[in-house]
Amino acid sequence: MRLVTATNTTRNTTIGDRIHVADTSFTRLFGLLGRPPLDAGSGLWIKPSSGVHTFGMTYPIDVLGLDKMCRVVKLWNNLIPFRVTCISFKLHSVIELRAGEIQASQTQLGDQLTLS
Repeated sequence: MRLVTATNTTRNTTIGDRIHVADTSFTRLFGLLGRPPLDAGSGLWIKPSSGVHTFGMTYPIDVLGLDKMCRVVKLWNNLIPFRVTCISFKLHSVIELRAGEIQASQTQLGDQLTLS
């Protein structure tokens, strides 16, 4: 699986430097299921995606919802297992992160991200 670095260019912070890209039907379907808890700096960029679920997971995650221009349009802090985010047609992709990473990176609605 390909890795990218997610940078919040609005706040000049790094969100993660080991973000796996889930851009096939198979990788999007399974996401983080069956994986150990995320380390700091790691995550999963699911594209396309209009929402996520945490069914079958054993740990909470933070989720960033991005539009086509990689602007943050939704935030879910500390999404616990067996939950579902709302489905939004504004979303083009999501980034799943270790719980607490949204606050640590100071990411807010409207922030511009780059993924490279």
